[in-house]
Amino acid sequence: MKKTLSQRLAILSDAAKYDASCASSGSTRRDSAKSGGIGSTTGNGICHSYTPDGRCVSLLKILLTNFCVYDCAYCINRSSSNVERARFTPEEVVWLTLEFYRRNCIEGLFLSSGIIRSSDRTMEQLVQVARDLRLKHGFRGYIHLKTIPDAAPRLLEEAGRYADRLSINVEMPTVAGLEQYAPQKKAGGIRQAMGEMRLKIDAGKDRSHTGRRAERFSPGGQSTQMIVGADAASDQDVLASSANLYGSYGLRRVYYSAFSPIPDASALLPATSPPLQREHRLYQADWLFRFYGFAFGELTAGRADGMLDLDLDPKLAWALDNRALFPLDLNRAPKEMLLRVPGLGVKAVAAILRARRHQAVRLEDLARLNVSIRKVRPFVQTPGWSPARLTDRHDLRSLFSPAPQQMTLL
Repeated sequence: MKKTLSQRLAILSDAAKYDASCASSGSTRRDSAKSGGIGSTTGNGICHSYTPDGRCVSLLKILLTNFCVYDCAYCINRSSSNVERARFTPEEVVWLTLEFYRRNCIEGLFLSSGIIRSSDRTMEQLVQVARDLRLKHGFRGYIHLKTIPDAAPRLLEEAGRYADRLSINVEMPTVAGLEQYAPQKKAGGIRQAMGEMRLKIDAGKDRSHTGRRAERFSPGGQSTQMIVGADAASDQDVLASSANLYGSYGLRRVYYSAFSPIPDASALLPATSPPLQREHRLYQADWLFRFYGFAFGELTAGRADGMLDLDLDPKLAWALDNRALFPLDLNRAPKEMLLRVPGLGVKAVAAILRARRHQAVRLEDLARLNVSIRKVRPFVQTPGWSPARLTDRHDLRSLFSPAPQQMTLL
C-alpha cells in the first residue's frame, strides 16, 4: 500500500534527526521584497527555534529518501536495516518547502538523502530540488544541501550555485574508524571533494580586475559532521581531526554527533551511547579553538587518556592544569591571556580592554559584565583583590566540580 505524503514526511523527517549539521548561518542577503519571488534571508543567517537538545527546527529538515545502497554499521538507514522506508520525488520536496514556508513554519530547507541507484542519480535529484526552488519558484529562503563526495564534479558545482551552504560528512573521526564501520566510503574521496569545494567557495569570493564578483558558490561555506563514541577514538583524536579539517578545508563548522544505539546493530558497535556531556564538551573545545586562540592539543594535554574532563568545561580544566600561569593582572595581561581566564568571554575581554584605558578595572566591575565572579576570582588579581593562596589550594578543583547526584535504581 502506497504511503501518504504525511506518512512519508513523518518517516523522512524522523530519519533526518541524526544529522546535526543543519545550521543556516553565513548566507548572503536575499530579499523577495526587492527582487521578487518567495522568502528571504539576512546577512547574519536566519532565525531558529531549538529543541532542548540543541537541534535546529526552523528549517524543513528531511531526507529525500532513507533507502540506501551503503551498509554503514552506525547508520540506521543502512541497506541491511529493517526500518520502514519511504521516498519523496523532487517535486514533492519543492511543494512541501513552499507550503511550509507560506504557513510561516520554516525559513529554509535542509535536504539530505540516502544513496539510491548511484551517487550521481541521487545528487541529480538533490540539485533538481534546489534549482527548481530558485529558478521556477523564485525561492529566496535558505537552502542547505548535504552533498555526496563521489558524485560528478559538475553536480557538486551546480549544487553550489543554488545552495547557501553545502556539507559533506566525514562520518568518523579517523580513517581507521571509517574503514572499519563504513568500508564502502573512502576517506580520500571525501577529503578530495572537500578540497575542490573549498577552491570553488574561495573563487566565489574573489573579484576580477574590473571589480566584478565571480559567480556565487555556497556563500555560507561548507560544514561536516562526525560521529563520536561509535569507535575507540579519543577526544584528542576527534579534535585533531577537526583541526585538520578547519585548517585544510576552511570549514565553517564541524558538528559532533554522539552515537545513538540503533536497532539490529552490528556487533562492532557499543551497546550504549556515550555520555551526551561528551558531545557538549567537544563543542566547547571547538569554540575555544575557533574564538579563544587555543590549540586543540592543549585542551587534552593534561589527560593521559586523551579525553576531555566531563565534570569541568575545557577552559576551566586547562586553567587548573596550568595554575603556574595564574593569577593574571586584569589591568596588564594581554588579550590572548585574558581570553584564557575561566569565566571571561570574548565580549567581556573586549570590555575590559576598553575600560582599562581610562581607569583601573576592579573585581566588582566584572559583575556588571555578567561575569561569574566565583569562577574568575582564583585566576585574576586587581586593585583591592589578590587570590593569595587561593590559586594554590590543593582542593581548588572541588570548588568548581558539580555536586554528587544520587543514582536511581531504575
